[in-house]
Amino acid sequence: MTATPNAEPTPAASPAASPSHAHRDLLGGPPPTLLPGEPGAAGLASGATPEDAARAHPTSSAAWAALAEAALAGGRDLEAYAYARTGYHRGLDALRRGGWKGHGPVPWQHEPNRGFLRALNALAVAAARIGEADEAERCATFLRDSDAEAADVLAAEGAAGA
Repeated sequence: MTATPNAEPTPAASPAASPSHAHRDLLGGPPPTLLPGEPGAAGLASGATPEDAARAHPTSSAAWAALAEAALAGGRDLEAYAYARTGYHRGLDALRRGGWKGHGPVPWQHEPNRGFLRALNALAVAAARIGEADEAERCATFLRDSDAEAADVLAAEGAAGA
């Protein structure tokens, strides 16, 4: 409680209730990276094929992730690996432009982040399928470290599609 002269005591402002503290990591970690909207993802949402989205927007992680996921679903593991690796690297480029320093949260809840997170997941799956166990584990760990919700959602989607 805070006392002021000639006034009733009032409760002190709670830091947790302050909007400026809504997303602050109290342990000192980096802030979440929020990518800008991506035209390739918008194209996919509007009905473009993954091929057309990738041709029109070759820097789109979402387009490359969609290509990788389709290749995985079709049993084309090497093709999926190549598509996923492209989407992963396009996403890393975007993250770095967004201020990401090589670690920290990449929230699934922020829709523009999903292309990168999907590409990372597809890379983990494709790497496992071609026997590159170390890469599969590294990517799975990176995905979980980026956002545990993303790892859970994508694992559930994969189980549902299996």
